[in-house]
Amino acid sequence: MKYSILTYRIIAVISFAILSAVQVFLIFNTYQLENERYRFAEKSSINEYYSKIITNDKLFPGGQRIIDTLLNRNIPRLEELYKHDRASFETEKQKVCDSIFAVLREHETLETILADYKRQKKIADSLEYALVIESLDLSLENGNYISLYNKKQKYNLIHAEYQHPEGIRIGGNLKTVNMQNRTTGLSVSIPIPRTYKIVFALYVDTHNRVHEVFSKMMPVLTLSLISLLIIVAMFYITFRNWIRQKHLSEMKTDFINSITHEFNTPITAITIANRSLQNDKIIGKKENIHALSGIIQRQAGRLQKLVGQVLDLTTLNDLTLQKEQYSLHNLLDEILLDYRLNLVDKEVKLNLYKEAQNDTVILDRFYFTTMLLNIMDNGIKYNNNQIKEITVSTTSTKKYIQITIRDNGVGMTEETKKNIFKKFYRSKIGDVEEISGLGLGLYYVKQSADAHGWDLFVKSNPGEGSAFIITIPV
Repeated sequence: MKYSILTYRIIAVISFAILSAVQVFLIFNTYQLENERYRFAEKSSINEYYSKIITNDKLFPGGQRIIDTLLNRNIPRLEELYKHDRASFETEKQKVCDSIFAVLREHETLETILADYKRQKKIADSLEYALVIESLDLSLENGNYISLYNKKQKYNLIHAEYQHPEGIRIGGNLKTVNMQNRTTGLSVSIPIPRTYKIVFALYVDTHNRVHEVFSKMMPVLTLSLISLLIIVAMFYITFRNWIRQKHLSEMKTDFINSITHEFNTPITAITIANRSLQNDKIIGKKENIHALSGIIQRQAGRLQKLVGQVLDLTTLNDLTLQKEQYSLHNLLDEILLDYRLNLVDKEVKLNLYKEAQNDTVILDRFYFTTMLLNIMDNGIKYNNNQIKEITVSTTSTKKYIQITIRDNGVGMTEETKKNIFKKFYRSKIGDVEEISGLGLGLYYVKQSADAHGWDLFVKSNPGEGSAFIITIPV
């Protein structure tokens, strides 16, 4: 059973992991789609507005004038160096680009442009942007382009603060730049010699993009989480019920095996005694007849007791109590007196301490007596001491009367205490030898206590004996 349950648990964990992975994959794809579609209309609107602002210009209003002023005067020298001294050309082009980028950053006005756009469109969200130059190429006299700057390269003579993986940052504080927030990408050139071509892009996004995308996905996330929880709950309930049914099936099997053994023992003894009575040599002596009849009587009594226990099992869930008022102390005197008569051949010491001030109780005498006898029987059976001791004591308050049945037996572990009142439960404790029984005695005790409306509690530690405490409301 241990290994089969472990196998089922491993399969369940693997299945749940696969299901969770599928859910995560679906949610991730949903996020990607939502992220791509996020503010699609706004992106188009910003692109239209920005493109109109920089018509016949570059980057921002006035950007073309800055580039033309700083680059055009250096074009002849750059072309000459490119033809005759490539090393000097590489150095000079970086210095020229660095100067252009520095002035563009100083005069960049896109923040004001976006503020005007938000005011016109009545947008309350905080917009962040990044204005980036991706490449800058020079057209030679023959019409061929040579690269002055390309975002794929790292330049030592261009200020490191300007250079980013996406290109040269001219302005803006947008940290994450990707295709989802790329609003505009332009390549501007003039098809004549000794001019330049520039490729630049504008990225615009809200400050809390991820939060808003997840907000839009909240219904999907909620349904996904609920579905996972429902599946887990259904599996847990199914698995728990399966374990209970499996445990119940095993207990029934154990019960059948136990009861078969218990019935066979007295039946075998009666059969053997009966055969002996049919032997003329044995029955020739009267003492043999007396001994054999005693065996038959005792084993028949034991068999009758077993039948009674099995019959009790069918009625434990529907006890019908016939309650009457008794003096608890007088009732305990009678029960212990009768019990002592069955312990003539055993070294058992019974103690009764009557400390309750109020001993008037209303109960069913039969079930109460059976409760005490079962508890005391257990205290004697699970006991390795030469002199076994059972102590019954009573105490009382204004609200309740308490009966404590204490023994000096082997005690119980925490696991045993959790299961001791379950039907058919049999514990193996310490060095106690295999004890016959059906595992119904303490189950019967608990059912009887519940039928009376009493509380039943057990105090016990291994090697320290046990104490069963019955609390009866006044």
